[in-house]
Amino acid sequence: MALKPLHDRVLVRRIESDEKTAGGLIIPDSAKEKPAEGVIVACGEGARKDSGELIAMAVKEGDKVLFGKWSGTEVTVDGEELLMMKEGDILGILS
Repeated sequence: MALKPLHDRVLVRRIESDEKTAGGLIIPDSAKEKPAEGVIVACGEGARKDSGELIAMAVKEGDKVLFGKWSGTEVTVDGEELLMMKEGDILGILS
């Protein structure tokens, strides 16, 4: 990976949603919403308190996460579109 996030930022690869509904209808690309699920590709080392003490990250590489619809900034790394966001933008870890 050519990009290492700093502080409490993470790099996320979106997980594409299904192209069919539960009833079997095919959803065209123009009607699809951007997925709000992804996999952590890279993590920073964590935020720092005013005293300089490191606050460890709650997520790690490989975690499947849920994030807000408008979270993060789209970046292109090695020809792949990824999202860079703060750890606080992550709503939860999916198991």
